[in-house]
Amino acid sequence: MTKRHILGATSAAAVAALVLGACSGGSDDGGGEGDGPSGTITVLTNRTDIVDTVLEDYVAEFQKTYPAVDVEFEALTDYEGDVTVRLNSGDYGDVLLIPNAVDPDQLATFFEPLGSVDELGEKYRFIHQRAFEGDAYGIATFGTAMGYVLNKPVWEKAGITEPPATPEEFLDALSAIKETSPEAIPYYTNYADGWPLSSWQSNQGTIDGPEGVNLRTEQNAPWTEGMEQYAIDSLLFDIVEAGLSEPDPTTTNWEESKNLIGTGQVGTMVLGSWSVTQLQDAAEAAGKPREDIGFWPMPWQTDGKFHSTVGGDYSIGISKNSENKEAAEAWLYWFLDESGFADSQGGLAPQVDGQSPATLQDFEEFGVEEVELAPAPEGEESLLSDIYTAAEIDLSGDQYRRAFVDVARGAADGDKASAFADLNDRWATARAEVVG
Repeated sequence: MTKRHILGATSAAAVAALVLGACSGGSDDGGGEGDGPSGTITVLTNRTDIVDTVLEDYVAEFQKTYPAVDVEFEALTDYEGDVTVRLNSGDYGDVLLIPNAVDPDQLATFFEPLGSVDELGEKYRFIHQRAFEGDAYGIATFGTAMGYVLNKPVWEKAGITEPPATPEEFLDALSAIKETSPEAIPYYTNYADGWPLSSWQSNQGTIDGPEGVNLRTEQNAPWTEGMEQYAIDSLLFDIVEAGLSEPDPTTTNWEESKNLIGTGQVGTMVLGSWSVTQLQDAAEAAGKPREDIGFWPMPWQTDGKFHSTVGGDYSIGISKNSENKEAAEAWLYWFLDESGFADSQGGLAPQVDGQSPATLQDFEEFGVEEVELAPAPEGEESLLSDIYTAAEIDLSGDQYRRAFVDVARGAADGDKASAFADLNDRWATARAEVVG
């Protein structure tokens, strides 16, 4: 387990130093034994694959600046599920990635404010994603662009050398893969792990533009043909219904899927650009060229151009219950600004003046335009989550997509029309309750 998306995507005298430092949006360059932070902090991470290697190397570098701070990691395989449960216990480390399940109006309950959105936004991108009422509680570890990863030789064997521009072309491409590479699974859902299914939702804005999410809060029937939500979920449904995904999705495995796509046994997966380097590593480990793994935009265009929603990956924040917030702050800003983590992951730099990664070179070739979602209007930061919570539709999760994948593959009653009608009914009822 290396990522849970999606994407993909945080007191007074005791924390005075934190608040003052955080408002500057950067870390203290000091750090001697007598004049800097000290003590031990626990950092929760989802990166089980690099916790004993890369992250320990970071600690060694960090301690050159902050020698009196000891950093201990706790790596969690089911990061999202485990940390979400632990939040209510108060035992969730000092520094951690903010779980997707934390709604905007809950941020202040669990996380320390880092500063104002306006101030931090001068240096960092995607700040509004983990903010509420003008305060930021987390900063994205890196940015990610949305689209799908593909094994290029598999697609080329099927005669496809450039991105499909419509859902119909995309389905035709997967069908061609099934015909020309019968040993390969055209599309891999990663249904069993679940979290990769949330990557589909991270494509919101690809069709409707920056106001995509805000528009959804005004809609009573988002799962209606012509709506962006319909387009996103309909494509996944159609892939599964057409038999273009794995025969038994209950047996999928995220770690194994890296090897499968790296070796050409899987053709395609909808994920964020964060995944490219991991899948290239898997290809290389199997003796295949890293260049076999590519990243293309989703199959719909606006005004004749492909678009990709870009946003922050998991945001890093400081626990409200941390007993060593000064040291926690030192690690947080060092990790963001000095570790080089974003670049190593092929991600967009979280800093406003950061560079695009080499993993997005295909986007440049095909003229893909970035879309960054607009923040919710003031006072409506939690409106979307209020609606989908009341509707019991985990829009940013995986359960409802698992449910209609089951319908699409014939493991549950109904069809696309009935599944989407049920979603629309629940959404409209919940919206009426929330909005009035």
